[in-house]
Order: sequence, then structure tokens, then C-alpha cells
Amino acid sequence: MKRWPPLYRPIDKTHRVDAHGPLLASIRAGKIEFHALGRGHYPGERLAPRQLPGLLSVGYWDARGDQDWGMEFHRNEGIEICLLETGSMRFAVDDQTHPLGPGDLTITRPWQAHRQGDPHIAAGRLHWATISVGAKRPDQPWRWPGWVLLAPEDREELARRLRLTEAPRWRAPPDIVRSFQRMASALARDSTERRISPFAVGLNELLLGILDMLRAENRVERPRLGTREHSVKLFLGDLRSNFDSLGQDWTLASMASACGMGTTLFSRLCHRLINDSPVHFLNHARLEAAARLLRAEPGRTVTAIAFDCGFQSSQHFAIQFRRHIGQTPTEYRRLAQ
Repeated sequence: MKRWPPLYRPIDKTHRVDAHGPLLASIRAGKIEFHALGRGHYPGERLAPRQLPGLLSVGYWDARGDQDWGMEFHRNEGIEICLLETGSMRFAVDDQTHPLGPGDLTITRPWQAHRQGDPHIAAGRLHWATISVGAKRPDQPWRWPGWVLLAPEDREELARRLRLTEAPRWRAPPDIVRSFQRMASALARDSTERRISPFAVGLNELLLGILDMLRAENRVERPRLGTREHSVKLFLGDLRSNFDSLGQDWTLASMASACGMGTTLFSRLCHRLINDSPVHFLNHARLEAAARLLRAEPGRTVTAIAFDCGFQSSQHFAIQFRRHIGQTPTEYRRLAQ
């Protein structure tokens, strides 16, 4: 099982460090040329609060040679738009890996776990912009920052097309490539204060170019991707596959709250999706994860595995495991070897 920030939950300090640690180490070692503006935990020169609020990070890197690292799986607090201008790279999102070449564009939503480099970053120039849209879940409406100058109907259409398709990769039209190149030139040339206007123009050009690209391709929209039911489906999938979600101290109320609804609606949607109660599903997912760990990591103690999977005591875990599997954890591990 993988680890990344639990879905719909704030990204804590540990995940922030994990997401950017390999990149920062490579910058310090001189293995990669890095230019960016950022705020919060995003690396780069600091953006002041009044400078393009809602812009989380924008910039580019030049990897002159293949690297010995890749980004960890992470989620962003906004949409992340990346352009690979030169070179090659493998890009993973939602358990699928995509080979990228020059001119490939990726867009990830706040609920999509993804990584650049699978497993390692290859030589190439990567541009990106990460923009807050005021949403963590697929069913939430998007709120674009005030500096986005697209007409209201265009902003709504752009958000709708991105929410209801979820495709991660496109071929970037020339105008999108030029928008990123102009912002990169401003980043390398001007002081932070003088960069704000070029970046405001460049980001609006970028968003308009993406809207034109989406209109031209006109991919089929799936309205169910923007429903509360889909938010619950993603949440349950994250519980099943992500150790950092399983390890949370969940209650029925906290699970429902994470999905932005009350316990009655949340329970009803869970029954519709999995024909089971959320609490029973969580316990089953924890036990199945523990069974996989007992087989895969024979050197770890049963207690450590129990805590890692969200059980509060090894005794409670052993009782639940025997009821579910028919053997004690120790017996199961011995017979599985």
C-alpha cells in the first residue's frame, strides 16, 4: 500500500516535507536548476500576501541530466498545471503511469494523488503553475482567484470541463507553450515585484489557452464525477489503498465530515456504493491491509502493524483479526511464509 496525504484532509507538515524533500536536496546539490515563486510550503521566492493571492506556486526547473530521485506522491491544495517543454518524464496519477514527451501538458485536481518521475526524474525542462480553486472535493464548486479575468461564464465552463473529465494529459497547443515560456523569461529577468504583472497576464493567457484546448477537444463530460456520491467513492477508495488514511482516528461522524455531509447521507451513499456500513468497511480495509503487511514485512512486529493500520491496541487487533481471518496474526504470518 502507498502513503500520501489522506483525501479531503489538510496536508500536515510531514507530508509537506515529504513532497518536496527530494527536489530541495537536488537543488542544494546543484543537480537541477530551479526558478519559482511560491507561498506556504511550496518552494521558491516568497510571494507576499497581496501578490496574486490564490497562486500557490509557479516556475520551472531544468534537469540537465537524469536524476536519482522522483517526487513523492502528493496532493495539492489547488489545480496543478505542468508543461514538459523538453526531455522526457514518467508521470503517475491515480495509480496510472503516463510517459511524457516534449509538449505534453498535465493537469491534476486537488483530490488526485500524483507524482512527477516514476520512479526518477529524467533530463528536461518542466514548467508548472498551481492555483487554488477553493475546493478539496469533486462535488464542491470552484472559486477562482480575483485576478483571473476570464468572463464569469468562461470561468464556470473551465471549472466544469476540468471537474467532469479528470483526464490528466494533453498535447499542449503552441499558445500554452508560449505562455509558460514568457513567464519563465520574466522569472529569470525581473525582480519579484516587477514580475507580478507579467505573471498575472501570463496566467490568464494560460487559463484561456486551456479553455480553448478543452473546447477544441470537447471530451465527453461525465456529470457523476461532480456528485457527492463520487466524492464518497474516492474517499472509500483512499481508505482501502492508503496507509495514511487507514491510520487516522476515524469515527462515523469524522468520515462524514471529511466528505462534507452528515452521517445519514454519508451512510446511505456508502450502502449504495459498497452495500456495507462505513464503519464495517473501514474495519475490513484495516484488517486486509494488516494481512498484506504481515506477509510482506516479516521483520515488523504485530503491534507495529496494528498501530500502522489504525488499531488502538494489539489485543483488539488480534481479536478482530482472528474473527475475520480465522487465525491469530502470528499464526497467519507463520503459515503465509
